[in-house]
Amino acid sequence: MAGISRKYRMLRRSRAMWVSRRVWQPRLVFWAGAISIGLISVLFALLADRAQALFHVMTGGDGGWRFYLPLIVTPLGFVLCAWLAHAFFPGSQGSGIPQAIAARHLRDEDDRSRILSLRLVVGKIALTIVGLACGASIGREGPTVQVGASVMLQAARWGGMAQARGLILAGSAAGIAAAFNTPLAGIVFAIEEMGRAYEARTNGLVLTAVILAGLASLGLLGNYTYFGIAKDTVAFAADWPLVLACGIIGGGVGALFSLSALKVMRRIRRWNALQPLPRALVVAAICGLAVAVIGVASGGLTFGTGYVQARGAIEGTPLPAFFFVEKFAAGLLSMVSGIPGGLFAPSLAVGAGLGSTLGLVFGTATGTAALLGMAGYFAGVVQAPMTAFVIILEMTGNHDNVIALMCAAMLGYGTARLISNEPLYHALSRVFIAEAIRRRRAETSDAVRA
Repeated sequence: MAGISRKYRMLRRSRAMWVSRRVWQPRLVFWAGAISIGLISVLFALLADRAQALFHVMTGGDGGWRFYLPLIVTPLGFVLCAWLAHAFFPGSQGSGIPQAIAARHLRDEDDRSRILSLRLVVGKIALTIVGLACGASIGREGPTVQVGASVMLQAARWGGMAQARGLILAGSAAGIAAAFNTPLAGIVFAIEEMGRAYEARTNGLVLTAVILAGLASLGLLGNYTYFGIAKDTVAFAADWPLVLACGIIGGGVGALFSLSALKVMRRIRRWNALQPLPRALVVAAICGLAVAVIGVASGGLTFGTGYVQARGAIEGTPLPAFFFVEKFAAGLLSMVSGIPGGLFAPSLAVGAGLGSTLGLVFGTATGTAALLGMAGYFAGVVQAPMTAFVIILEMTGNHDNVIALMCAAMLGYGTARLISNEPLYHALSRVFIAEAIRRRRAETSDAVRA
């Protein structure tokens, strides 16, 4: 009888836990947050596409006076974005991935809220759209990571959840998955780029967030591949010199981008220290004008994300031989200008252009060369080879090139490490961590003096 009574007590306790608000409220809030990330990502994507379309309609394509309108619109747009980011949305500058990485290292809630918040969700989306509407060479994928991490961290506050680090990781992964419709890449990105010291106990959070965000995205847009279906396949013997070239050269060029961005941004931060806002606006204006000049000189090819050019190359249409150089410069200038915007899509466009050029040199199919160039260059920029080849596989829907893409990505990563052993996003994240430390020290000093 005692055993039966004990069983009934355990059953009642389990039922009480099942209906307990403390058990279900955090879960419901978490699920709602993940679904919200998917819905916001879809809305962000649609608005970004509209912004680019608006820019192309505004500037025209007939070679008339409107073709030179970017020489005015783009610098003014850069200045507007830089001013709004500095005055109303501090912490929204740049990609957004460094902010999410930094937030995982910060312990204080106030420090996290300065770089991950619902206010920054609004600012990040709005200013990235304005940047695309004025021709900036930026993407929405990095910003979606900051948006996803911010939404999930807010869900943690509302739901009373204590796993802030794991939830930031889950929100970031969900953002990547929903932005590209690449759930596997979201998980790999969380492990390789965001986590570095990945904790097994976050597996459930990451998987659940990616699934729910992905379902929300699929419900609105359906199942799709970001760049369509790649039809070309790497030939085992004939195309392997191209694999080596795309990996080594792509990784070297990608490392050059990363190294240049870090050095230029450090110089700009030192120069801006005395007069932050006026000098930030001067930098934005100069960068915006330079992006406009490059865009006009390239016939408008370097404006925006570069999605159309990359997809065309994957489908077999060769890009101009020096497109990758022009897009490289436009992406670098857009990044160091201080305006909000990511570098995923522009980097993939640079890689596709580089691969297209190498394909012409080697006499290989443009689609194959573009894929390999994307893998090598992107791995070189972010120094995350697994993320590079998984995201390209999922975006192109062709799994026949797995080994070739893995080799190109690993060669790109290895080459980049020889040139620069400082991963771009993690180096930039230390800027936000250092700012938080300086702010804490200043507050402590003021409290001691008081």
